[in-house]
Amino acid sequence: MIKSLDLPFVRAQFPDTCFNDGWAFFENAGGSYVPNAVIDRMTAYMRGSQVQPQAPYPKSQLAGQRMADGHARMAEMIGATADEVVIGPSTSMNVYVLAQALRPLWKAGDEVIVAVANHEANSSPWRRLSEFGIVVKEWPVDAETGALRLDLLEDLLTERTRLVAFPHVSNITGDINDVPAITRQVHAAGAMVCVDAVAYAPHRAVDVKAWDVDFYLFSFYKIMGPHIGLLYGKRERLLEARGQGHLFFAEDDIQHKLNPAGPNHETIAALAGIADYFEALAAHHFDAPANTLHARTAQVFGLVAAHEQRLAERFLDAALNIPGLRLLGRRTADAALRAPTFSFTVEGKSSAEIVAALTAQQIACWNGDFYAPRLLEAVDITDTTDGVVRTSMTHYNTVEEVERLVAALDSYIARRNYKMVSDIKFVLILAAVAIVIALLVLFNRNKHLAGHMGIPVDKMPIKDQRTLRVLGWAAICVFSVLILLGSFE
Repeated sequence: MIKSLDLPFVRAQFPDTCFNDGWAFFENAGGSYVPNAVIDRMTAYMRGSQVQPQAPYPKSQLAGQRMADGHARMAEMIGATADEVVIGPSTSMNVYVLAQALRPLWKAGDEVIVAVANHEANSSPWRRLSEFGIVVKEWPVDAETGALRLDLLEDLLTERTRLVAFPHVSNITGDINDVPAITRQVHAAGAMVCVDAVAYAPHRAVDVKAWDVDFYLFSFYKIMGPHIGLLYGKRERLLEARGQGHLFFAEDDIQHKLNPAGPNHETIAALAGIADYFEALAAHHFDAPANTLHARTAQVFGLVAAHEQRLAERFLDAALNIPGLRLLGRRTADAALRAPTFSFTVEGKSSAEIVAALTAQQIACWNGDFYAPRLLEAVDITDTTDGVVRTSMTHYNTVEEVERLVAALDSYIARRNYKMVSDIKFVLILAAVAIVIALLVLFNRNKHLAGHMGIPVDKMPIKDQRTLRVLGWAAICVFSVLILLGSFE
């Protein structure tokens, strides 16, 4: 057994262009790189079976088998069965369809609790239900860190609560929320949970049955797959949800009634490549891999978590010591408490200019609200367009890449601080020159009072004495600040 993640082996599973272009990639929360196994599955489908599936001829049968394999293996990876999983266009669309499917089951005055920490995918669809008389309550976050206020949930729950929508991990703060505990609390109140795991699934193993969640969603393009999304639901919940597809689809036809867009054939087939990738990592790292794909995936994610914690530790060691940097989320690298997604602002600097400076150093990241503007507003970041700088790591990143990131960030902020100090010193020097000139003018005006000991101040006009005192104190202040600023060089 290999006790830590073998990074050269991991990175060898991806196209050469991913890691040999000189860039350090920290935009993983926006979408991960895709391993060769996924690309091979996609191209194999399109080369050999790009036809309508399920017809009786061979290519069509092969197409159906490839799609079914991708679907079933994704369900197994999260501890579910295929009939509990719908694969649709995206998490945003899957939540929207789910909300509309559940709406007929509820009455005006029923309540939905929506976490402010949500990505808008798990927010807008539920908020739209207010048009039909559903009461939408907001679950607040901490105004400083953006952490979900777990202590406030109990007061929000009532007998009219039907569902609580919240993220497993915030795509801004990286905080991991305690899904099993929250789910137990919500169930005790007689309500359901809808958990957005888009920012969790790339980093830790998923076990929907152990957590007893009602609905759980994530996007495959965040976990090294194509741009489609997964909706898990307890089978009884999916059956009672009302169909949103063509009217001729039966209410027990879960796959079609909750996917009005229809299945995207080649991308669903390509999902098998995600399983292939995890299988390759399990076989390489473990002498005796576990007996099921779900368990082998958990084994691999154990190595992933340990590696990502090391990446997070290095980032936090540096970031928390950078003057003026405000980091959202928990100030810990503990893999049980956060994913390695870090969002921050720097006092006196726009997020866009920081990203531009990092881009110039071939460090890939981005700024903005990342579809979570409500969270940014809740932590008093009012310019949500400029938003935060987000640097997100995943298991194929190296410690050396993180070193590049923090060195570039520290260097840029230090340069800007030095320039600011230089600008202040220039202004102070001008002020010092002005003070000297004013003193010369003052003494020249009173030179007729001069004796062998110079000009006696007490014989100056009162007005000039006051002016002299002011100039004296101004000179002391200016030169003291100049001496202090000299320490920054």
